[in-house]
Amino acid sequence: MARNIKLFVYPVKDIDAAKAFYSRYLGVEPYADSAYYVGFRIGDQEIGLDPHSQVGPIAYVDVDDIKASLKELLDAGASSVADIKDVGGGLLIVQVKDASGNVLGLRQPVK
Repeated sequence: MARNIKLFVYPVKDIDAAKAFYSRYLGVEPYADSAYYVGFRIGDQEIGLDPHSQVGPIAYVDVDDIKASLKELLDAGASSVADIKDVGGGLLIVQVKDASGNVLGLRQPVK
């Protein structure tokens, strides 16, 4: 089954300056606005700003079963970056590295 990239998260150094820039660049105000994450929605695409990330941008695909999808990627040669974590309200994310060291993400939306 083909998956669409639903979220791109960009690391930022100054969350307020980045929020102002991306609001202008994307032409919309953020739907999520906090000190640890700012998110913009454009159709079914999300752009996130993360002041705590050291890598990026990270592309995330939505999956129905994050544990099974993570196992598939690990079996295909990916390496784990961190454990699956709940980032609020039951939304689960995890990142892996491909063989070239690129960081990619999986996201399991709340059902």
